Amino acid sequence: MSFQIFKILPLGILFLASCDQQRDDKDLPIMGEKEIVSMVKDGKTVNDTIYHSIPEFRFVDQDSVWISNEDVADKIYLADFFFTRCPTICPLLAKNMLTIAKEFENEERLVILSHTIDAKHDTPAVLKDYATKLGAPSNWHFLNGPQDAVYHITGKEGYFSYAEENPDIPGGFDHTHSFRLQQALFLNTL
Repeated sequence: MSFQIFKILPLGILFLASCDQQRDDKDLPIMGEKEIVSMVKDGKTVNDTIYHSIPEFRFVDQDSVWISNEDVADKIYLADFFFTRCPTICPLLAKNMLTIAKEFENEERLVILSHTIDAKHDTPAVLKDYATKLGAPSNWHFLNGPQDAVYHITGKEGYFSYAEENPDIPGGFDHTHSFRLQQALFLNTL
């Protein structure tokens, strides 16, 4: 009987210890380089932080409307990378993104930008058909642009993601399997 107690006791202690811990909620991390700038305000020198931002972009969406970084400058947006013929993770990501898109469909401050990494195939018409079949609401833009421009914003200059052609994997493209949350960051002067 005492042997059973020694088997159960450590699990009980671990359970109680984990239940007793306070959860330390922290802000989401801000990725990328940051720059500290000094300025004079009301005769005092104050420091402020300029955070990493996504490079300028201009892509066409499923409705043949041009969407640029200026269009989302005052928005919170989710970004991801996909391609319409993706046989692996993209359908699951799209299903999850659809849940978010519908939940926040009437929230003007939130938009979703899905960047195709197969620019040759995923024309605006193909993207429109994909969005329609998916049931995507109007706050979700499926974007097409020059492949080099899309790849540029995936990397460390942009979303800290990756995308590349890879003939050795199903579908011929590899990309980040997650969403990126972007929020407009404004200079916070004191």
